[in-house]
Amino acid sequence: MKIALIGAGQRGMIYAGYAFDSMQNEIVAVVDPNKEKRKIAEERFHISPEMAFDNSDAFFNAGKIADAIIIASMDRDHYLQTIKALELGYNILLEKPISPDPKECLLIQEKANECNRNIVVCHVLRYTNFFAAIKQIIDSGELGKVITIQHAENIGNFHMAHSFVRGNWRNSDETSPIIMQKSCHDMDILVWLAGSEAKKVSSFGNLQYFCRENAPEGSAERCMECKVADQCRFDARKAYLPVAGEWPATVVSEDQTEEGLMKSFETSPYGRCVYKCDNNVCDNQVTNIEFKNGVTATFHLSGFSNKMHRTIKIMCENGDIIGDDSDNMIKITKYSSNSKYTGEEKTIQVESAEGFHGGGDYGLMLDFIAGAMEDGKNSKTSINRSIESHVMAYAAEESRLMNQIIDMDALKKELLK
Repeated sequence: MKIALIGAGQRGMIYAGYAFDSMQNEIVAVVDPNKEKRKIAEERFHISPEMAFDNSDAFFNAGKIADAIIIASMDRDHYLQTIKALELGYNILLEKPISPDPKECLLIQEKANECNRNIVVCHVLRYTNFFAAIKQIIDSGELGKVITIQHAENIGNFHMAHSFVRGNWRNSDETSPIIMQKSCHDMDILVWLAGSEAKKVSSFGNLQYFCRENAPEGSAERCMECKVADQCRFDARKAYLPVAGEWPATVVSEDQTEEGLMKSFETSPYGRCVYKCDNNVCDNQVTNIEFKNGVTATFHLSGFSNKMHRTIKIMCENGDIIGDDSDNMIKITKYSSNSKYTGEEKTIQVESAEGFHGGGDYGLMLDFIAGAMEDGKNSKTSINRSIESHVMAYAAEESRLMNQIIDMDALKKELLK
């Protein structure tokens, strides 16, 4: 199958890499405004120079030149690019969020169904062995019905600083609120595990730490000029030099030598003081959800953790499920009759899978390729299944800003006007 790539950044190159290396598909075109990124994609996938475009308009004006397309551009570019791709007849792998604007999300869904095209949204968590195992336990019925869920995305303080303070998704006016950009994943998982659409959403959060009032005395605008950098854990040299050649250092510069990275710290966004950026997204947020089937859930997003991982506790009628995706361990407890806690317990070690997001990226690509070749509307993360998570994320942000509970059906009616 022939595939085109829009957005040759980290995510787009990962997806295209799996399609090309492991699944023997041809990457025939690349679109990216960055000349270096285009060149790397050209060489990596043997793309002819005339099929490397610096803007999506030029690409679409060439007509349909592939069977499917990966859209992994910036959030606010998704809508127009996706609509144009649908009109040309492409099946689409679409990086999340579908769009920062929930009305655009609904219009994309409508257009995909009208054109009879497949859109698979990159909600990779559904494809991980970890969450698949939890879903299987719930569906088995051994613990009875789900009553309530506690779920947390622990972003990792260094990831928070990299992506949401210094990086591309630091400012919701340019991209998306963090609850949409980072955690529509998690809204999707909660919908999947609860087995229901949401009824009501409320949320609270703020930007508490990564702001100027917390800057150390004597700090500078950039790490390379800072007199107190040796005392700061966010100093760019500490953040990126030890992981040269790996994420997130690979985002900072195409040149992964120490010299190349150090030069980048002088001019790139990733050399800025984390307390003096133009970021405005929350560094902590809690969201409460009532689902239509009666299940309740809390979701806690935090940039204050030492590692990137998700933790979850699902309390059912007859027992609970506790998991941490960083160690792939799931503990199942059947409730006991008394305070001697003699309830049955068992621990499951989920099989590790290679690749990013615990193997979720690879599983996503397999699903997309199979669906693009056949009828992909039953994909685990089809556009029709992925919309709910985005409206929930939007509702959470609206609740946070307006300080009120959001009725989901009323919100959807308003969006469809």
